[in-house]
Amino acid sequence: MSVAADFKTQLVAGAPLLGTFVKTPHPSVVEVLAQTGLDCLCLDAEHAPFDRVDLDRGILAARAVGVPALVRVASASPHEILNALDLGAAGVVVPHIRSPEEAEAAVRACHYGAGGRGYAGGTRASGYLSPPIGQRLADTRTQTSVILQIEDMEALDHLPAIVGVDGIDGIFIGRIDLTVALGETDPKAARVMAAVSDIVVACRAVGRTVGMFTPDLKELPIWREQGASFFLLGSDHGFIRAGATQLRTDAGF
Repeated sequence: MSVAADFKTQLVAGAPLLGTFVKTPHPSVVEVLAQTGLDCLCLDAEHAPFDRVDLDRGILAARAVGVPALVRVASASPHEILNALDLGAAGVVVPHIRSPEEAEAAVRACHYGAGGRGYAGGTRASGYLSPPIGQRLADTRTQTSVILQIEDMEALDHLPAIVGVDGIDGIFIGRIDLTVALGETDPKAARVMAAVSDIVVACRAVGRTVGMFTPDLKELPIWREQGASFFLLGSDHGFIRAGATQLRTDAGF
């Protein structure tokens, strides 16, 4: 089983998975983080300056170490999803899904077929082998993780319909955007916590894997008890800043 297929299997099964966001568009950063034992890395093309060349190199670095590389794409636009998957990403995190129609469109864009992803056989995703079309169509179904992000008020009105869309492998809760969307400034505000809980409950009601970011690691036992299993926590920027700050403290300066 390929690394991507193994990751998807674990994701769908609700196995505990831990990854982090990569904000620096350089393969060395990806390579270093890939050696830490994390289950995956997520290259953040939504909020960090990744162009297609940066994604190409970052995904290559992760694959060289045998770690699944997800891409949080800039938008749900089909060409953004196609770029990431053709380059060999194990899956995509698609932001700002607000309705079941948007969810269905995002799922279609992740797979070949009518109204879906444009076909190319000789990509990194296929090992540059140009396999028989039937084999490639089947492979993408078993290897591509489709993770949709809920972070808008509009989505809260359509939770059962969104999380019930066929072809979704996981729902990811965008905690910070959700905080702002709800008119709050504290991600631990009661309204935010209630909304996160509602999303988790809706996902688990249909057996859908649910993941999230949380700024407070002390919350992890709470969300894991509720059924969340996939966590993208921290980022390379945070690790660098924390490490340098700790160095100054430890050195007594």
